[in-house]
Amino acid sequence: MHTLRPAVPDDYDAIAAVVDDWWGRPVLPALPRLFLDHFHRTSLIASSGTGALAGFLIGFPSPSLPDEAYIHFVGVSPAARKSGLARIMYERFFDLARGHGRLVVRAVTAPVNETSIAFHRRMGFEAGDPVPGYNGPGTSLVTFVREI
Repeated sequence: MHTLRPAVPDDYDAIAAVVDDWWGRPVLPALPRLFLDHFHRTSLIASSGTGALAGFLIGFPSPSLPDEAYIHFVGVSPAARKSGLARIMYERFFDLARGHGRLVVRAVTAPVNETSIAFHRRMGFEAGDPVPGYNGPGTSLVTFVREI
């Protein structure tokens, strides 16, 4: 059983301590502290029954696109994978986004992250083709969109 709560800025250190291990590669640079400083109220922390960090979702209503929200980063500990935790966090975020008047949620992932692409499709997102240069030269990202 997992407990969900809104994130707070101080959660950053716990996330930073595990995120590269959870991914198996360096990904922390894609998640600077500013996301929890400025978007913690619409981000989520999942704790295990022992209180350990089991997962997190960093998301926010777009300040520029009034109908949209964006999920920037989601992580689930290896021990909690396949438990439905990611789905639960996404559904909670959809509720938060609706509460802010949003009608659409967007996300992105690397084309090599087949697990993420499959998950987003199962969650009802439409996946676009990889967009070359999405985050600058030499990077391609798959974009996702879902109406909520």
